[in-house]
Amino acid sequence: MNPSLFRLATVLGAGLFACVAQAAEVQIAVAANFTAPIKEIAVEFEKDTGHKVVAAFGPTGGLYTQIKNGAPFEVFFAADDSTPAKLESEGDIVAGSRFTYAIGKLVLWSATEGYVDDKGEVLKANEFSHLSIGNPKTAPYGLAATQVLDKFGLSEVVKPKLVEGTNIIQAYQFVATGNAELGFVALSQVYKDGRITSGSAWVVPENLYDPIRQDAVILNKGEDNPAAAALVHYLKGPKAAAVIRAYGYDL
Repeated sequence: MNPSLFRLATVLGAGLFACVAQAAEVQIAVAANFTAPIKEIAVEFEKDTGHKVVAAFGPTGGLYTQIKNGAPFEVFFAADDSTPAKLESEGDIVAGSRFTYAIGKLVLWSATEGYVDDKGEVLKANEFSHLSIGNPKTAPYGLAATQVLDKFGLSEVVKPKLVEGTNIIQAYQFVATGNAELGFVALSQVYKDGRITSGSAWVVPENLYDPIRQDAVILNKGEDNPAAAALVHYLKGPKAAAVIRAYGYDL
């Protein structure tokens, strides 16, 4: 081989090796309501950085239990701020890594067009057979739903009609499949780019439930992983912010 060509091939090979060596994989635990946004963000993150995202989804309470039981997660995107704060107090996160990545919104949704009015009167009328919510013990959006019912004085009245999903995805599925006429779900599940994507919905006024501040943390397992730090940094940037807003979250 021509010596000059050999030297060029060597340089290019070394450069390629360096790029591969710098790329890493990050394992993340994500609250169910943030499934669609994080999938979209992960695609762009992987294109822009070369790092790979491996995500697991579930209720915040359930993911917390997995973390405490040694699951290999390195970054945790919760659906509340109290669970990450608890992990912080228990010494399970990288100091200073906790931040609010989104503020969620609750919506009363039906898969049927025109079923839910824009003031939520259908809830007060109580003429439905089943109302779907997430488990309030493990899913923050489920807890928010119970707060709305309390405010309206409907908790006991609708109790026999409640269908509980283990997480907000299952609560959505109960409604989407017709097993419940309506349900409280995350706005992000039925909203994109300024409009409700299907069915009918009432965006619940935020004074009817405690703010759903969604915090993220780098867990101790991710302390030395450059992909974990890079993902958190990316979530604070303009590309991720645009996606988060597109799904109806506040920042």
